[in-house]
Amino acid sequence: MRTVLVIDDNPVVGEALSLLFSLREIRTHVAHTPQDGLALLARERIDLVVQDMNFSADTTSGAEGAELFRALRAAHADLPVILLTAWTHLATAVELVKAGAADYLAKPWDDQRLLATVENLLELAESARDAARYRQERRKRREQLAGRYELRGLVYGSTAMERVVELACQVARADAPVLITGPNGAGKELIAGIVHANSAVKDGAFVAVNCGALPHDLVEAELFGAEAGAYTGATRMREGRFELAHGGTLFLDEIGNLPLASQVKLLRVLETGEFERLGSSRTRKVKVRLLSATNAKLAEMIVAGSFREDLYYRLNVIEIALPPLAERPDDILPLAEHFLGGAAKLSEEAREALLGYAWPGNVRELKNVLERARLLCRDGVIERTDLNLPARRIAPGASNEPDREQIEAALKAASGVVSRAAQALGLSRQALYRRMEKFGLATPDA
Repeated sequence: MRTVLVIDDNPVVGEALSLLFSLREIRTHVAHTPQDGLALLARERIDLVVQDMNFSADTTSGAEGAELFRALRAAHADLPVILLTAWTHLATAVELVKAGAADYLAKPWDDQRLLATVENLLELAESARDAARYRQERRKRREQLAGRYELRGLVYGSTAMERVVELACQVARADAPVLITGPNGAGKELIAGIVHANSAVKDGAFVAVNCGALPHDLVEAELFGAEAGAYTGATRMREGRFELAHGGTLFLDEIGNLPLASQVKLLRVLETGEFERLGSSRTRKVKVRLLSATNAKLAEMIVAGSFREDLYYRLNVIEIALPPLAERPDDILPLAEHFLGGAAKLSEEAREALLGYAWPGNVRELKNVLERARLLCRDGVIERTDLNLPARRIAPGASNEPDREQIEAALKAASGVVSRAAQALGLSRQALYRRMEKFGLATPDA
């Protein structure tokens, strides 16, 4: 049963609120002093606190209420607290809301408004607990994966990446080619490294080749090797990447850039394990686990005649699709904290900006943005302006900073409950209060 704690030195207030909440099947505990309230909170499961701001007839400053609130926050940081305030200490209540109080209501309160606020906050608290349990379960699964497999320092928090990691670890032991698809900068080579690190050839070499960076006339020499004099400038024999990767893993990144002539030779190696160095007639044999990656749509390239269909099916025995960073926003802040490494902290506005940006350059762009911001920030705190993100690139489903009309509409739809309006706008409660202050808006109580 949902339970509320009322802390108010007026017995009439406690009785009235107990009766009011009982109409919505909400259990109510009442304490008449801050000390009794904190003691009761220590021994009972409480979902929400409604506290008075004044516990002395000698003063109306609200200092006692402020002290109580800080004690509640120190002992129970996630517990929602509603402040019952009089005009004489309204300013104090506003400051406490900025410090984390869920909301404040002026005395005498409106019953329907108070009930709506309490029920909305209880629903939010329940949702937060469900989300916390879900995060805990996901964290446990990540820890189990990290305990069973070598994840090469991969940092993630999203279910999308969890599925990618699970698949990579699952197929690692299979001696079959793997095609990793996804946009540039999303981390395809890191996933290839995880496959290798958990494979039967993990003690062998991991050789990575960016096919897009190889000159077309040197691709075959790079992959298969060349004898001295095989081409202009070849003054000595060189081993190719296949030979270097013998007994281990060869990772061909941007495989879509491989010339058609080289695709034919690659197909032969995949089918037979055999090849000849450039300028040699001697057939050599290698045992290599082949991984490849691309950001290109190979199916479209097949139709266009620039990629061999038979090679595609040889490479794509198992596909691991790596989603762009914009489609896994739960990875953004964990990655950001990892890249900063404690050298700087992100302000709340900076966090909102990171989550709202579309990241066309994916993880690589995030890393570069944070490196620059760390150098530009002051006092070790990165602000939104330090990120220098283009305003036009907003993540799907995200919006720019809400304007006055959007805020007013959200407050109206939420019956004036700031926490609920903030959730609808995709903001924290504190961020919404800052926006309201910027536009000269007051809560309905004020």
